[in-house]
Amino acid sequence: MRITNKGIQVAIADDHTLLRKALARLVASFDNYTVIFEAENGKEVKEKIARHLIPDIILLDVNMPEVDGFETARWIYTHYPQIKVLALSMFSDEKTIIRMLRLGAKGYILKNIDPDELKFALESVMKKDFYLSDYISGKIIRGLNSQVDMPTAETVLLTEKEKQFMRLICSELTYKDIAAMMHVSARSIDDYRNTMFEKLHVRTRVGLVMYAVKHGLSEG
Repeated sequence: MRITNKGIQVAIADDHTLLRKALARLVASFDNYTVIFEAENGKEVKEKIARHLIPDIILLDVNMPEVDGFETARWIYTHYPQIKVLALSMFSDEKTIIRMLRLGAKGYILKNIDPDELKFALESVMKKDFYLSDYISGKIIRGLNSQVDMPTAETVLLTEKEKQFMRLICSELTYKDIAAMMHVSARSIDDYRNTMFEKLHVRTRVGLVMYAVKHGLSEG
């Protein structure tokens, strides 16, 4: 049974034992966070989640033996979409970042991240459903500029309200804040979000941000 009354439940998957355990101690030191399991690869992640150890958020290494972060992120999104994946890697190449985000990760952080930023990233993913540092955002923009497989602005027609929603999505606002800014209900914001997911063939807020940045909808 899932642990309750322990704040935000976190899992950590990384094949480097010392780093994984150091991360676990660090996360456990944050107020309102509890590490409910560690895993050294995606196979262990699947096994532990199947035993009903279901975290709110998982720090997921990209490069792991047996079952890597890509396959694990895909599996989590398919079977447990409520789990928020925060990708973790020592690699910062554009293709890896974009691939993880398209597989459902809510954010992407590097292993040399400092403790304060890690805490901020966890809080951002939990409250706002995404986290992108300026450095990673720059990598995404460069990567998207070299790719042509996202729907183009010319092939997707957006209403003015949808454009406003897309612009606000790129801000630091929560969905609740966006609803207040647009003078609509939280349910209406859910409808906007789901419509954008369907129109743009993305699955997360990060995916919406990626599209908005690529097509000049992030500012207005």
